[in-house]
Amino acid sequence: MMFPKLLKLGILAGGGPLPRLLIQACQNDKRQVFVIAFQGQCDPQTVLGVDHAWVRLGRTGKAIELLHANKVEQLVMAGYIQKPSLRQLMPDAKTLKFIAEGLFSKGDDSLLSAIVHNLESEENFTFVGVQDVLPDLLTPQGVLGRVHPSDDDLKAIDLAVKAALDLGAKDTGQAAVAGLNGLIALEERSGTDALLKNLIGNKEAKGCVLAKMCKPGQEKRADLPTVGVVTVEHAHNAGLAGIVVEAGASLIIDRLAVIQAADRAGLFLVGVTS
Repeated sequence: MMFPKLLKLGILAGGGPLPRLLIQACQNDKRQVFVIAFQGQCDPQTVLGVDHAWVRLGRTGKAIELLHANKVEQLVMAGYIQKPSLRQLMPDAKTLKFIAEGLFSKGDDSLLSAIVHNLESEENFTFVGVQDVLPDLLTPQGVLGRVHPSDDDLKAIDLAVKAALDLGAKDTGQAAVAGLNGLIALEERSGTDALLKNLIGNKEAKGCVLAKMCKPGQEKRADLPTVGVVTVEHAHNAGLAGIVVEAGASLIIDRLAVIQAADRAGLFLVGVTS
């Protein structure tokens, strides 16, 4: 039986564990891979033992040149990016093109969608999502651990999901925290970890729910909502009752470890549809 040849994959690597998981998947499949590791974002341990190049975020043209030189055919974005200021960015000509088009002043999804479109239409790369390489990371539907939400929790889930979707429609975030008394907090550009840390000690957060949902109409090949063990730890420290994430449109990093952490903390973990 003949299997299709896997195309060489280029990974645009930010912070966190996702880029390394992608590298390991390629190595397991004997797939050629080349990594653009963004300086100040990607952990040096991520690219040990794999072909890579370190590139500043503002050097878009250099990154494209390296991807072509290394005969990359498919691209995937993985890992979180802390946005620098325009002064810190020190943009090259290719990056300045995005700035001139006003894309850097828009929301994350608008920017990422434009980057994906540009690299496909002008540079002839094919973009894939993390879930195309690692489908096991996608969130399944339903209760994922031993803890089940109560009837009151279900009402809070509805409020949190609606708030997260409303926020996503504005392209300003993916997560919201809500309880029976209404909305408690919304994610800002600093991310979900910062959102949860800011709730520690806030009595209103006790028993509330964190919802992380894909933005309506989001480019699903980039920046899917993601949770991991650290998310569970922060949610527990904030006194939340549970976490809901969008089934089929979000990622759980090390699902078994996350479920076990939620069970130990007494938190429910649920995959829901929007």
